[in-house]
Amino acid sequence: MSSAAVVDDQAGERFVVEQDGSTAHLAYLVGDGTLVLVHTEVPDELEGRGIGGSLVRAAAARAASEGRTIHPWCSFARKWLEDHPDVADTLTIDWTEVGPPK
Repeated sequence: MSSAAVVDDQAGERFVVEQDGSTAHLAYLVGDGTLVLVHTEVPDELEGRGIGGSLVRAAAARAASEGRTIHPWCSFARKWLEDHPDVADTLTIDWTEVGPPK
């Protein structure tokens, strides 16, 4: 598990972790009662530290606290939630695989 702090950059619509001079992020879209997880990016030099999971966990915490439904369009976030039912089972998740709103 990563010990890096996750920051919710609401203006940039992304959760961010800055560590060792590199930045990892999970881009999202906020909709009417939803939090759409669009794309997770963790630089090679930060891989293997659990940072991607920390980003998804932060998104899950925000969705839960705001009563939002999570839409995991990002393949990493989707897989992470599938692999972590302890987190996923506490959320409302729309597993529909769709692209950005039209």
